[in-house]
Amino acid sequence: MGIARLDHYSIRTTDLDSTTKFYTEVLGFTVGPRPNFPFPGVWLYNNGLAVVHVIGIDPNDSSGLMEYLGGREQSGKGSGMVDHVAFFGDDIAAIRARIQATGSEFKERKVPSLNLEQIFVEDPSGIVVELNFPT
Repeated sequence: MGIARLDHYSIRTTDLDSTTKFYTEVLGFTVGPRPNFPFPGVWLYNNGLAVVHVIGIDPNDSSGLMEYLGGREQSGKGSGMVDHVAFFGDDIAAIRARIQATGSEFKERKVPSLNLEQIFVEDPSGIVVELNFPT
């Protein structure tokens, strides 16, 4: 197969600080190196890989973003036709405690046929993040 793995996903947001805080405090990702693009943003890393690229929408000057990535719907909420993104983890208790410590709302579900526990949480832009853990 020509595709080996999902590399990253990108989020456009009008609230760069809250989005960065969510992914670092709730999910435990770290801010890491990012190219010097002509628009604000951060790259968030997990296990040495930049898995989430956060693109800041500057309502006062979006020229750099428009020039580099082009125009797209910039409502600032939701994930359009993408329903959710998912990560696989190995310590559900630690993640649950992290989420609870931040006061973020979440839902849990068990998938018995797959021996899987799941946590669903929304980031500040309304994107659903699914976290999967083996039981």
